Amino acid sequence: MTKIARHAKAALELFHSMIYFAPEAEDRFTSLGLKPGRMSYYAGRSAAMGPVGAGVVAATFYNFNPVSVAKSIPAAWDIASPAQVLEARLDAVDAALHRLLGDEVLASDDVAEAAELARIATEACRPEARPLYAGHADLDWPEVPHLKLWHALTLLREFRGDGHLIALQHAGISGIESLVLHSTMRGGFTPEAARTLREWSEQEWAEATERLAERGLVTAEGALTDEGKEYREAIEVHTDEMAMSPWQHLGEERTAALIDKGGKLSKALVEAGALPKGLFS
Repeated sequence: MTKIARHAKAALELFHSMIYFAPEAEDRFTSLGLKPGRMSYYAGRSAAMGPVGAGVVAATFYNFNPVSVAKSIPAAWDIASPAQVLEARLDAVDAALHRLLGDEVLASDDVAEAAELARIATEACRPEARPLYAGHADLDWPEVPHLKLWHALTLLREFRGDGHLIALQHAGISGIESLVLHSTMRGGFTPEAARTLREWSEQEWAEATERLAERGLVTAEGALTDEGKEYREAIEVHTDEMAMSPWQHLGEERTAALIDKGGKLSKALVEAGALPKGLFS
């Protein structure tokens, strides 16, 4: 039963995460004066929590090098307020979705119906120990259907993501170690892309790989062992269990409808080039 949570993630998350690769986001953020790249990303995703410091952002982002975060946060808030950043991000979402999917798709009944189903699912999400979810849950709901859908799927993504961090902590996996494990997954970041994007040094990556190898979870070269596969799957199952409340609330039939509609939108986003090539295995 809990696999429905993972199925929903696979089908729906791209509608949210496309904004991290959309040129419209960096365009809006740099127009506020934020630096392109990591500052724009850190500020854009964390702004829902208010003008928090580097420690909070590093803790909630988990697998990013805290040294990298501290280069941009809290300096970003001296350039643009969280409210300005959030407004710019939503404007970027609107522009990117129009470019990628087109006006006709965004005005369709399927998008409106998916938005309402996703909103209903979020009614069962609780904020305890879920800081990124809680910050986004405090924001006003957009009225336009495709932005409403994006906001709802953002809530569901951060709700699951916060739960995943709990599962990683329970399993004794650090931020960089989680990234090493993630980079062994088919469809995840390649090891080089993961290390570079999260700004870990080659030495730090090698040391994390060595610690995981000592636990029997990866080989010395970083390949996942059979024990590592079981361990990683146990973490994912724990994450699924903690992400079930919205899908139980929505019910089997409506969850299936949302996955169907959202999955088609995700496929269209992929076909439109929403994901950059070369980052994923």
